[in-house]
Amino acid sequence: MKTHSIKVGDPVPRFSLLDQHGELVSIEKFLGKPFVIFFYPKDDTPGCTAESCGFRDVYGELQDFDAQAIGISADSPSSHKAFAGKYDLPFVLLSDTKNEVRKIFGISTGIFGWFASRVTYIMDGKGMVRHIFESQLKARQHVREALEHLKRAAVK
Repeated sequence: MKTHSIKVGDPVPRFSLLDQHGELVSIEKFLGKPFVIFFYPKDDTPGCTAESCGFRDVYGELQDFDAQAIGISADSPSSHKAFAGKYDLPFVLLSDTKNEVRKIFGISTGIFGWFASRVTYIMDGKGMVRHIFESQLKARQHVREALEHLKRAAVK
């Protein structure tokens, strides 16, 4: 079931959140180059670890496309910092503790924060949504979908 309200062709909503270092990061910082936003349920859970480590493992390929990855969950900046440190994650993790950005995107927050939807958005350099993938259980497929779309876009 698709739970998001942002569609392919829509501009990325403007927002700012704290990263794993406690710094306020605006999404505008990423405009000008392609980027991937992946919403995930919770730090240090099996699926979220697999997904995040998958993006870590292809980070060099993302950079080959001049693209960045941005992970977003409701975990605190300190939780993100520990998670990023434990798994050597080289990208930004943003803390949406009040699920405000999830709501802007129309993504389910689940029940009491559990079972929050897992959705990945691929943006072009202008901040337009070019691809969306949603699957709760296929965590690693989010990484494959992002890379495949970036490869197809680079060929055009």
